[in-house]
Amino acid sequence: MEHERSKDIYGLGAEFDSIHKLMAAAMELSKLGYTQWEVYSPFPIHGIAHVRRLGKSKVSLFSLVGGLIGLTIALVMVTAISAPRPSFFKEVLSSHLQGLFYPLVVQGKPYLGFQAFVPVLIEMTILFASFSTVIGVFFFNRMPSPYKSVWNWERLSQKAMDDRFFLVVENSDPHFSEDKTKLILKELGAQAVVSIWR
Repeated sequence: MEHERSKDIYGLGAEFDSIHKLMAAAMELSKLGYTQWEVYSPFPIHGIAHVRRLGKSKVSLFSLVGGLIGLTIALVMVTAISAPRPSFFKEVLSSHLQGLFYPLVVQGKPYLGFQAFVPVLIEMTILFASFSTVIGVFFFNRMPSPYKSVWNWERLSQKAMDDRFFLVVENSDPHFSEDKTKLILKELGAQAVVSIWR
């Protein structure tokens, strides 16, 4: 039976001297059912997202929704100001509000001339999609993160951007057991396994 977890421990950190050992350990942890673990490396590791079973990023959904909102707002803007003022508004609207309806009829051109609206529609769609993408990135990466317990591991801060590879298994993982997980990481070729405290 798994022993009671200590609330003071954030997780276990394992240090590896090669990317091959790190990938092998990550694949084995994934096979054993571990889900709450993270890899730290001096460079991006191809295939680690597949091993981590992260799936497709949902940031693109934010981009799509933001783009559609921007397109809708742009359509309302360009059509509302170009359409002729409704007759029942003529008596209701005061003189300074009548400027909201400013039909540009030149040489018999239609009020809804979408060829002229294309630049506005494109720019508003791109603007809102860009902002939504940034919001999505911040949301799914749980940013800003002013403090993270893994930063307490001094070896990680010294070597993670140099020539070492690290794997951290968090205490929140359902399969986490300090003694058992530490033994598994050592068997998987970790040079050192340490407890990371909150």
